[in-house]
Amino acid sequence: MSGLFAALDVVMDRLVVPGYSKWGFRLRRRTWPAGDPEPGVLRGGLAVVTGAGSGLGKATALGLARLGAAVVLAVRDEAKGQSARAEIIAAVPGAVVFVRHCDVSSLASVRRFASGMLEEFERVDVLVHNAGTLPPQRTTSAEGYELTFATHVLGPLLMTDLLRSLLAASPDPRVVLVSSGGMYTQRLRSDDPEYREGEYRGATAYARTKRMQVALVPLLADRYASEGVGVHGMHPGWADTPGVAGSLPGFHRLARSLLRSAEEGADTVVWLSATSPAPPTGRFWHDRRERPTHYLPANRKRGDVSAFWSYCTNITGVPPR
Repeated sequence: MSGLFAALDVVMDRLVVPGYSKWGFRLRRRTWPAGDPEPGVLRGGLAVVTGAGSGLGKATALGLARLGAAVVLAVRDEAKGQSARAEIIAAVPGAVVFVRHCDVSSLASVRRFASGMLEEFERVDVLVHNAGTLPPQRTTSAEGYELTFATHVLGPLLMTDLLRSLLAASPDPRVVLVSSGGMYTQRLRSDDPEYREGEYRGATAYARTKRMQVALVPLLADRYASEGVGVHGMHPGWADTPGVAGSLPGFHRLARSLLRSAEEGADTVVWLSATSPAPPTGRFWHDRRERPTHYLPANRKRGDVSAFWSYCTNITGVPPR
């Protein structure tokens, strides 16, 4: 990448709209730091994608299937999962696609899903934590935890640890957490992880827990480094998905002409899952390039990462070390 384009890339990223829009993706695509993953690179492997019934999750599953992976669609709505499966097989004839129920916000559901995976499969090569939610009012999960926190933090943490042995059985295992550029507006709220204080706003809760996901990435990278499991965070920019249209209708209406397709939003997820050599573990990415985890000075305060980690591990039962 030339020095001029590198500077332009940084400017687009800081200005948000140019970098997060479809135009940012299409401009950057001309100078990817590396080519697309090799055709068939995931053949013989197994990928798990949560929230794969629509939007970014379905686009991610499709991209991984095109690279040869068998794909498990981990979905809360099995009818949507079956519909997504049919679309993927129609686009990739011969693709191996499984639909398995999992409500990521429910720790009991995550445990049942992981138990079934351990019985059915010998390894997992790619685990993509994509499932997301943005409730308008403060809502709790089946076990009583704030819903965005349960969906974006507790469920992914528990699932990753329960599937640890299957990931370790892969020759090149990778875990990808799909965050959001909205996390840049928030600091790590280790003092109030479940948004019990102040007036609840769904978009703020979403951004807070997406910041928490980014905080998890280096913690999980260190935790699984000895087993060769790479852990990566990313954000997809602004993508036109059913989730955005349903949860942020005003934003969707105003920004519709700027939004990326779901496939463009999922591009970096697929790239992180399959590019060779594997990207450095524990980093944060957007449009196939590593990005800073903080931009706003007010949000550079890291929060008490140790307290955040203890809070999460105490709830999930994941051993802290």
